[in-house]
Amino acid sequence: MTANKPTIEEVLAPKPEVRPRIYAYAIGDAAHAGLLKVGQTTRNVKRRVAEQLKTAAITNYRIELDDPAERDDGTPITDHEVRAALRKKGFANPQLEWMRCSVADVRTVLTELRTGKPLTGTHHETFPMRREQAEAVEKTDAYFRSIWQEDSDAVPRFLWNAKMRFGKTFTAYQLARRLGARRVLVVTFKPAVEDAWQTDLESHVDFDGWQYHSRATGADPTAADPARPLVYFGSFQDLLGRDAAGNIKAKNEWLHAINWDLVVFDEYHFGAWRETAKELFEGEDDAVAKKEAKVEYAPELDVVNEDLGTLSANETEFLPITTRAYLYLSGTPFRALATGEFIEEQIFNWTYTDEQRAKETFAAGHPGERNPYGALPQLRLLTYQMPGELLAIASAGEFDEFDLNAFFEASGTGANAQFKHKSDVQKWLDILRGAYMPTAVEYLKTSTRPPFPYSDVRLLPYLQHSFWFMPNVAACHAMANLLAERHNTFWHDYEVVVAAGASAGIGLHALPPVRKAIGGGFDSKTITLSCGKLTTGVTVPQWSSILMLRNLKSPETYFQAAFRVQSPWSIKNPNGDDPNEEEILKPVCFVFDFAPTRALRQLSEYGIGLSPNEPNPENAVRDLVSFLPVLAYDGANMTQIDAGGILDIAMAGTSATLLARKWESALLVNVDNDTLRRVLNDPEATAAVERIEGWRSLGDNIIETIINKSEKVKELKGKGKDRDLTPKEKKELSDEEKEYKSKRKQIQEKLIKFATRIPAFMYLTDFRENTLQDVITKLEPNLFLTVTGLTVQDFHLLVRLKVFNTEQMNQAVFAFRRYEDASLRYTGIESHHGLTHYGLYDTVVARD
Repeated sequence: MTANKPTIEEVLAPKPEVRPRIYAYAIGDAAHAGLLKVGQTTRNVKRRVAEQLKTAAITNYRIELDDPAERDDGTPITDHEVRAALRKKGFANPQLEWMRCSVADVRTVLTELRTGKPLTGTHHETFPMRREQAEAVEKTDAYFRSIWQEDSDAVPRFLWNAKMRFGKTFTAYQLARRLGARRVLVVTFKPAVEDAWQTDLESHVDFDGWQYHSRATGADPTAADPARPLVYFGSFQDLLGRDAAGNIKAKNEWLHAINWDLVVFDEYHFGAWRETAKELFEGEDDAVAKKEAKVEYAPELDVVNEDLGTLSANETEFLPITTRAYLYLSGTPFRALATGEFIEEQIFNWTYTDEQRAKETFAAGHPGERNPYGALPQLRLLTYQMPGELLAIASAGEFDEFDLNAFFEASGTGANAQFKHKSDVQKWLDILRGAYMPTAVEYLKTSTRPPFPYSDVRLLPYLQHSFWFMPNVAACHAMANLLAERHNTFWHDYEVVVAAGASAGIGLHALPPVRKAIGGGFDSKTITLSCGKLTTGVTVPQWSSILMLRNLKSPETYFQAAFRVQSPWSIKNPNGDDPNEEEILKPVCFVFDFAPTRALRQLSEYGIGLSPNEPNPENAVRDLVSFLPVLAYDGANMTQIDAGGILDIAMAGTSATLLARKWESALLVNVDNDTLRRVLNDPEATAAVERIEGWRSLGDNIIETIINKSEKVKELKGKGKDRDLTPKEKKELSDEEKEYKSKRKQIQEKLIKFATRIPAFMYLTDFRENTLQDVITKLEPNLFLTVTGLTVQDFHLLVRLKVFNTEQMNQAVFAFRRYEDASLRYTGIESHHGLTHYGLYDTVVARD
């Protein structure tokens, strides 16, 4: 009998897609507490598990793991092997396929089976570096090796300007691994970040066998295994601490006996934070503010900062250790970037703009795939111009803008706290809800209704859990009291948490009441009131908006607070049947600000600060707002603003007097010893400064005098740490210090006087300069010499030697150009053919 002939379709049948998976699920009842069912299938895990449990009518299960069951060489891994490996590690196997262990334990043995390498602890993570992380490691490694190739004894330095959630701890460890480092010292100003440093080292397979030690672990680092890499984590304040005699603490002496392969300075923006930390907590009572600063930055920070100067230039002076290289980490290293501590080849940047661009690019290039940046929400800024009657209550400052601190001025504590302008603050609450009658009538006439925070249905979901940043403790309590009053029924749906003052607790102790009020975040509504607490180092995923209700001077502080609401909020394995699925609950987040000029000034300074090498500041701001949209309400309409409009508003009120102040600022020039040494060691530079008007009147060898006397003062102060100075030495110290400080100030004044001539040169040229580089390179050298007294080449040399602060000069140059353009436009003169001018809400292009 002949067999049936197969059809063409049967002959060309597609190959079945079979791929083995290891899975684990848990059942939520007392009988299965602490147990995981570990199994294997070549089918869809969700369907397979559902079939298993369907007959027993079990629905309270959750799939915890769904991973490929393959080794690195392609051979399959069976569930029997996984359970056997778990039993070998001592985990109980009470029945059939059930194991008493955690998901991390299963992942660890899976990794061991894949790689064939035994692992210690729970080193189960196997994820690779993201593209930008690998780029940071590659660039840093290449720079270090290039320096060592030129000089094997050199100690190179590198800065990672990396926004939070870049993954700096994991990436720093990968750099150490790439360098072959055996001894790594991590030094931080914020001890609270220790958990991340320890977790990353102890969970990823790449660092299996590495040893982690710190003061918190209690282990003796001197007894560490010399054959295995060691990471020691310590706070700057603890490692710098001295005993009563000024000597290194005995417990830290071992640190100075080790030749470290890599020293990592975490949270390097401490230089900026010395001022901004004070600004951050200045709303708190004095005693509380001091405690908050100690918790945030650990004890003794002020003492450490007093004589620190520029950290990167003086590491060995205050931390006498030996190392092959230094790595600096910071999310806001504006000061380091502005002062030129690091040149471009020593910096890796990963900013908010980079993050959002990567998110957008990945989504476009990998549709349907899980986006590794997908859970990072886009920040959006909405500013509101207050009605005239409220502006009249509190307008102040050099720009006569809405003064939030004055408007929300309050007195009293607890239930007795009350706003000075209570009726006006009530009107402001009505404005938030779109219920302020005078403006409501206008909306009826114009048939428009701007999106106010608590009235627009598109914004309300993002205000379910919000953070209100108030001026001080009294204002926090006064706001809580006002929201609770009987007539404010709308606000009674929100649980108000006052995270301010001593009663709220210090540092992270203020967090539990917030978490308790929010709960899961779905059924609750909360408003957290704070004047500094919980604005750094805290992650509350449900916070989706922040109301800026206090004056902030620095963009670092402003955005450090704003980024509290940019924390991801997503649910992994949302249905309990796919651990590889992620549902994003917060695609965007909002900053609401009621002082538009100040808010947009912060935004422009932040954008320019993120791109110090961008020749045109307008381009830097344009790049930022392409991923941080800005809507501004001007009292009638809400309109999206472009980069030019932002700069116009940010500089609103700029007068010739204010511009003059910019050019008379001490920030424009650097007269520290390192800068003066660079001038002294360069004959051309020495000759150039001597041509500055009035320099010769300072006397001969003034630079050498300043350097020598300041070094002598430092030496005397050092003696003072070891013993009591004699009266003669004390007087000598005082006299020398007064003299060199006086001479340094004289030099500063001469340099500033020279700088004030630059705008005169700019005004007389036919060019419109955006940056200092334009001033240096434009083709009118004779005019520059006539106006300033120096040649362009002289000035260029002094700029390269950092005598003049490039970043501050750039801001002053750009401000002058925009002021000059605005003045010329007002008179009907076009300042430059083809120049694009950006108005508040429209664009006018000047044509030939």
